[in-house]
Amino acid sequence: MTAARTAGQPGEELILAIETSCDETSVAVVRGGKEIISNLVSSQIETHRQFGGVVPEIASRKHVEVITLMMEAAVKEAGIKLHDLSAVAVTQGPGLVGALLVGIVAAKSLAMALDIPLIGTHHIAGHIYANNLVDDIVYPSLALVVSGGHTELVLLEREGEFRMIGRTRDDAVGEAYDKVARALNFPYPGGPHVDRLAQQSAEVRELPRAWLETDSYDFSFSGLKSAVLAVINQTRMKGEELNTAALARGFQESVIDVLVTKALRAVKQFGARQLLLCGGVAANGGLRAALQARCEEKGIPLLIPPLSLCTDNAAMIGAAAHLKWVRGEFTSLDMKADPGLPLEDWSVGHVNV
Repeated sequence: MTAARTAGQPGEELILAIETSCDETSVAVVRGGKEIISNLVSSQIETHRQFGGVVPEIASRKHVEVITLMMEAAVKEAGIKLHDLSAVAVTQGPGLVGALLVGIVAAKSLAMALDIPLIGTHHIAGHIYANNLVDDIVYPSLALVVSGGHTELVLLEREGEFRMIGRTRDDAVGEAYDKVARALNFPYPGGPHVDRLAQQSAEVRELPRAWLETDSYDFSFSGLKSAVLAVINQTRMKGEELNTAALARGFQESVIDVLVTKALRAVKQFGARQLLLCGGVAANGGLRAALQARCEEKGIPLLIPPLSLCTDNAAMIGAAAHLKWVRGEFTSLDMKADPGLPLEDWSVGHVNV
């Protein structure tokens, strides 16, 4: 690396960030870990809708088709030159291995060509630090991560240090929403349809809550999904008309009740000064409203990113990569995609190789 590009030296930090962990190709330029200069997203939703879900091989091919164009467009929109960049950040994991590889190869190539640092970045760390793009995170803080493949409670005692205190034991929230939506014949992605219908319903079909052990912060939603399927099947067998809206509301209320209750209990137990909502399901209107109401009632400061920063995007990767940049914790060019990359291992102070 050239001396002018090392961390801690005077100058403006500009990180070009790449996110290709699933079915969105995104490239952003972020200044100082806080300011979004550009943030472009190319969605594959229409492509995968015909299959009812993401097809990994197709997702990888679509990333290949647009990644170079997206990088060029992000730099152009930011109004900078390539030689202005301080580092290149890319999602290393978790995610679909083929999709991750597309972004990683592109990031390595650019970092090598410009002789600037490469920063392999954790996808969930990105979702958490998307909050830092809208307000300052205060420590200790607690993050409620809700996405397609993750439902987790993460304690941040200090900046960039992650401690997992709860996680899903089976279906994540997003997976449960997708499966219930499919059972209700909603098109992919079905989560927003369930959320919208639930909020419109005046009636509710009561469904069970999986609290697990008394002191557990883990989650389980497979039983709830099965309960919904049981209601659907029993209604059909009896020849009765299914009240889809009431069932959607019952499902959503069960999910929200467990998420909010456990998150607020963890805030109290661990003395968190702030609660962060993170991940794609953070766009869920029912969850956002319930969490805002309960946090206001309990006097707990709550951060929720705008909808554009809840779903997968590269700006969040640039925000998380800033944690490594300021400490000079860079990644070697032989970095591999890691679909199971542990969040705690990505904490600052760990060498990211």
